[in-house]
Amino acid sequence: MEPSLTSVGVFALLGLGLVFGLKHATEVDHVVAVSAIVSEHRSVLRSALVGGLWGAGHTASLVIVGVLVLVFRVAIPLPAANWLELAVALMIIGLGVLAMAKVLRRRNDVHLHRHSHDGQSHVHVHFHERSTQHESDASLFPQASESSSSHPSHSHAISRVGFKPLFVGAMHGLAGSAALTLLVLTQIQSAWLGLLYLALFGIGSTFGMLLMSGLIGLPFALSGRRLTSINHGLQSAAGMLSIAFGLWYAYETVMTNGLWRTIL
Repeated sequence: MEPSLTSVGVFALLGLGLVFGLKHATEVDHVVAVSAIVSEHRSVLRSALVGGLWGAGHTASLVIVGVLVLVFRVAIPLPAANWLELAVALMIIGLGVLAMAKVLRRRNDVHLHRHSHDGQSHVHVHFHERSTQHESDASLFPQASESSSSHPSHSHAISRVGFKPLFVGAMHGLAGSAALTLLVLTQIQSAWLGLLYLALFGIGSTFGMLLMSGLIGLPFALSGRRLTSINHGLQSAAGMLSIAFGLWYAYETVMTNGLWRTIL
């Protein structure tokens, strides 16, 4: 017998899905990954949009996997879930590296310096004060000169944010779908009720990450206009945190879940 939407138990179950979704958005790997992306922006609106796009990708992957699981009544194999977790760890490391690279490109006092001595020419990274910048800095780092121009180019919010958070959210959704859909399979016998639970879970996680990413983006937005050195420091910290956490997450996933046996 199909459960009725008007029953107290169904309302309680769907309410739990929404609450669990809100809580799910605050998991450490989600926050670290989104922080690395948010650090690239200097607007609270674009930061919140990062969270919204993350939630859209996260919900889409959950619902797609949920349809397959609930229709065929099969669980995702544990080895596949472990490899997805490792993929998320590697993705977080990559996000940190990209964040650090963007910090170096945006800094006006860091550039590649080419010079010759003893008949040999070589290039190295050069740090200097703003008052001693070389005339060739703009040609070496055109992105820095464009960002400091007094005539910013017009662009739409989503095009400025890009689809990176959508992909990151989808990866997080795939990695977390194994445990979540297994829970739905064991507790919910109705396919449509299970999909509704997953959808509300996704809505809750989207709303939670939208608020979280907006809060994370606040210090980057406040320091992005005048406190440039502080903004660069915050970006560097977010990038290094992402790399460090990703390395730890990868190590834990490989060692704890026994992936090292299959790798070796």
